[in-house]
Amino acid sequence: MSVQELLDGLEWAVVKGKHRGWAVQCAHALGLGGIAVSIRRGAELVWFSDDISAQLEDAQFTLGQGPGLTADFTAGPCQVTDLEAGGRWPHFAAEAQALGVRAVFVWPVRSGAARFGTLTGYRTAPGPLTAKQASDGLRVADALAGRLLAWRPDTDGSPHGPRIAGAIDLHRAEVHQATGVLSYRLGIPMEEALVRLRARAFATGRPLTDTAREILRELPS
Repeated sequence: MSVQELLDGLEWAVVKGKHRGWAVQCAHALGLGGIAVSIRRGAELVWFSDDISAQLEDAQFTLGQGPGLTADFTAGPCQVTDLEAGGRWPHFAAEAQALGVRAVFVWPVRSGAARFGTLTGYRTAPGPLTAKQASDGLRVADALAGRLLAWRPDTDGSPHGPRIAGAIDLHRAEVHQATGVLSYRLGIPMEEALVRLRARAFATGRPLTDTAREILRELPS
C-alpha cells in the first residue's frame, strides 16, 4: 500500500475503529517494524501497531528520556540510526535494545509551530531512512495531527480496557488514575506522584501500566 492510499483510508480507519490495522499498514508503507503515536509529551499513547511500539513509548514515559521527549526537529525527523552506538539516552537505548530494536525514528505531530505529539517508528536493523521515507513520515504525521485535533471525547461504556475518545484510544487511563490515588494518599502534587509511580515501575522492572493497576487494586471495592 502506498502512503497516499494509506492517508486516503485514514478517515475510514477512524470511523470503523481500525486504528491498529491502519498503524500496521502505516509501518509497512514507511519501511518500519512498527509505529506509535503519543500526545502531551509522551504522557498519552493513542495509537500503536504492535506491542514493541507500545513498550518503546512506555519506556520513554517511565524513564523520562528518549528521542520523542527531547528531539530537535529543525533538520527533519529525529533519526537514531544505531542504538548500539550510544547517545543522549543511555537508559532508553538499553531498554530498546532489550526489545530487539536497533534504530528509532521520530516525527513531530504538530499544528503550525506547536508540537503536541510524536509519531515514532522503529527497525530491528540499524540504518537511516531514505529521503522519501523521511518525507512520507512527515505527511503521515501531519495527517494524524489534523485527525487528533478533531477528536471528541466518548466512551465505550465498559469499565475495563482503554478509554475511547473519538479518533484515539487512551491507553494510559489507569496510569493517570493511579497518579491521582498516590497524590491523594501522600498529599503531594500530581507531578511528584507521577515521578514516584515511574520510579516504582523502574525499580521493580515492571511496565508502568502494571504498576498502576497494582495500586488501583489496593483501593477498597
